[in-house]
Amino acid sequence: MSRAAWALGLVLFALCGVTASMALFVGFPLDDLPVYFGARWFILDATSLLFVCVINLVFLGISVYLYAWAHDREQHVHHVRRRAALSMLFMLAMSLGVMSNHLLVLWALIEITTLCATPLVTLGYGTAPHRVAWRYLLYSSMSLGLTFLGFMCLTRSAHLAGLPIDFALDKLSGSLPAEMDLWLRLGLSFIMLGLGSKLGLAPLYGWLPETYETAPTSTSALLAAVQFNISVVAVFRILQAFQGHDTGFMSQQLLIMGGLSLIVAAIQVMAARNYKRLIAYACVSSSGVIAMGLSVGKAAAYGVVLYVVSNAFVKAMLFLAAGRMRAVYGTNDIAALSGVIKRLPFAGSIFALGVFALLGLPPFGSFMAEMLILSGIVQHDNMMAFSLMCAMLTIIFVATGRAVFPMLWGPLKSDLQAVNEPVVTMLPMMAFVAMLVLLGIYTPDVISRLLLVVAQSIGGS
Repeated sequence: MSRAAWALGLVLFALCGVTASMALFVGFPLDDLPVYFGARWFILDATSLLFVCVINLVFLGISVYLYAWAHDREQHVHHVRRRAALSMLFMLAMSLGVMSNHLLVLWALIEITTLCATPLVTLGYGTAPHRVAWRYLLYSSMSLGLTFLGFMCLTRSAHLAGLPIDFALDKLSGSLPAEMDLWLRLGLSFIMLGLGSKLGLAPLYGWLPETYETAPTSTSALLAAVQFNISVVAVFRILQAFQGHDTGFMSQQLLIMGGLSLIVAAIQVMAARNYKRLIAYACVSSSGVIAMGLSVGKAAAYGVVLYVVSNAFVKAMLFLAAGRMRAVYGTNDIAALSGVIKRLPFAGSIFALGVFALLGLPPFGSFMAEMLILSGIVQHDNMMAFSLMCAMLTIIFVATGRAVFPMLWGPLKSDLQAVNEPVVTMLPMMAFVAMLVLLGIYTPDVISRLLLVVAQSIGGS
């Protein structure tokens, strides 16, 4: 198979994934869920249905971008086969992971996505992409090791209570003691710490900025907008399994991790001199918002789900637009760029819209989601968390604007002409913008109901 055929085959693979996910969406009404298959190893419920649709839609956009890249950057086309093959395996593991009905299977599939992504990171920019890839692999392995240690603590708790442990999602709660003991608390703490690292939450967030910066743009988008969601699903599964248990300590842990992440992101965004690293720290900030929303439970659950879905599209469009900028300017340094919208009218405009959406401005879905999360925190009567979140988001807003707006709207540094931008690269980014506006202005009832059911499954009202 030729290299061009591999790029086209990746797009066709992504189209098949979108078609299959839409068939599930249409063919299985919410009232008929959950549905089990594969000897009950896999489940189609509201959570898996939502995320299998989201990740496949985002992956289709990334695949179209990669197809355009293969034609535009002929000197690098020898990487297409490896990227296409690893991306297909990555997405297969992702789709099975979000539909897994067993925590250990989900854990293993997260590791498979990591193993697929690591060679892709080595194809990145900078002086030491292999070193960054190894650090990413080591961090991910450590994170999943902590998660597995948590599973062992849950097993110990069940053993002491004389109960046979079963990590199937529909049986886990019944195979654990009704009362929280030390082993259960320790296990859940390890699980949240491990999964929090995969989400880029402090304190174990160190892998994220350098990996997102160094990796090829399509890989950064895969990690931030696709792989991120399987870790979110894992957190949701834990919350679903432990509904009815006293998990107040877990809420406090999420609150602390979320608050620390916002503080770290605010400090690092102020110091950022690289637009891909700036996006990376903004992703850390987004993870902090999600953690703080989850910490208050039912009052903010719908906002959290809407925020996760919106951010998948935001991160994808930001990294794809950043990829076009990198291809033209050959650098990620903010200081080297000025007048981007004049030279790259489409990519520059998309990047600006992505920044607005990431900062939570209307009319995007992220704005509505942030308002719902803040409202939930107020209803939970946690004014300290409310004040911290507002203060850190304000700092991030000002610092991002100060760095990005001169880059986008400043004068051209030389007499450069506007660059011709292929239509095929515009299509996925335009689709992501449309989806964000749809989520922010008018969400169709069928989608709104799906979001609501997922929110209720994690304790939302």
